[in-house]
Amino acid sequence: MWQGAEAVPDVAFRELRTLWFQVTGTLCNLACRHCFNSSGPRNPWLGSLDVATVVRYIGEAAARGVREFYFTGGEPFLHLDLVRMVEAALAVAPVTVLTNGTLIDDALADRLARIAGAARYSLEIRVSLDAPTAKENDAVRGRGSFAAALRAVRLLADRGLFPIVTATEILDPSPAGPLYERLRARLIESGVQRPRIKILPVLPIGRCAQGADERRLTRKDLEGFDDARLQCTETRVVAEGGIYACPILAGLPGARLSTDRLVDALSPTALYHTACYTCYETGLACKNF
Repeated sequence: MWQGAEAVPDVAFRELRTLWFQVTGTLCNLACRHCFNSSGPRNPWLGSLDVATVVRYIGEAAARGVREFYFTGGEPFLHLDLVRMVEAALAVAPVTVLTNGTLIDDALADRLARIAGAARYSLEIRVSLDAPTAKENDAVRGRGSFAAALRAVRLLADRGLFPIVTATEILDPSPAGPLYERLRARLIESGVQRPRIKILPVLPIGRCAQGADERRLTRKDLEGFDDARLQCTETRVVAEGGIYACPILAGLPGARLSTDRLVDALSPTALYHTACYTCYETGLACKNF
């Protein structure tokens, strides 16, 4: 149960290593049943960002010594100006785009490879794929999503942009073996010779909120704990409505730290949400590794 505001711990901000952009808000072409921000194709509850806003915050972050940028949504490739924004960010620091992969075709893969080849910093593409078979994956992500995502992985790998395949542990353990090993074998079988895989826990928020564990952090939990392990000590997120503490909670009023300037958001973060306990317990990091 909720403990009351007086019991909510916070952590100090250390340095701005990572800035995220929730570029399409919660607009997505899929409606995955484990989505932590309930993204989907209809009635997004969080709106998109425009190019001018993103470019402004890239500049503010550069002045604060930012080390990497991430673009997410929703599905970021639904934003018609995404590649322009990625190019602007690549002039400052390494960039990662998180995608379900279903919109990546030959033309887009070629374009991404071109900008990656011309950039001073590295471009990473993370493609979501929650199981090594269409039957398992599509039960979570929707019909046809497995084939489209796997095709995107191949297209990118063929161009030297070896994507990071990201899976969430929403499915029960398979008798065929651990998810990581099964995904790795499937990718190699599909011709991806340098598979890169990140496994994430299910988050008690969004479409998985109902019936989830209601545990929240207390000050006692943080006694002797190295809070530098929490991504909110070095990460901020630009989304509609302002700047937020972390990509999991982007758009939620309780996580909003500023409505305008990035520097005003570099303040302590209240660990008020059940998802904060998941980060504490599992060591979850939304970054690549």
